[in-house]
Amino acid sequence: MKYEYVPIEKENVPYRFEIELGTELFEWEVRYNHLHDFFTVDLYKNDEPLVYGEKIVYGIPLFQDVYDQRFPAPTIVPLDEAGFESTVTYENLGKTVFLAVMNQ
Repeated sequence: MKYEYVPIEKENVPYRFEIELGTELFEWEVRYNHLHDFFTVDLYKNDEPLVYGEKIVYGIPLFQDVYDQRFPAPTIVPLDEAGFESTVTYENLGKTVFLAVMNQ
């Protein structure tokens, strides 16, 4: 199945960008933990912080533990469509692992 993806420019980390998800505009701030090789996302809507430091974990929908009506309608899941990966790392994010937007 082909999905749309949230583009992550890991060479620019840490950085902030705007993205339309569903019918709403959000801001994401992406960070990378060099010591433990993982990425996090801060999510904002209308300059209001919704979540800080959401860890990007393979196969786990982003924001599932803090979700309410302010969050994006589509589910966003880090995945490898080929099924070879089981973690998200600096090496594989944007190469084999992508943040898939799964519209309801």
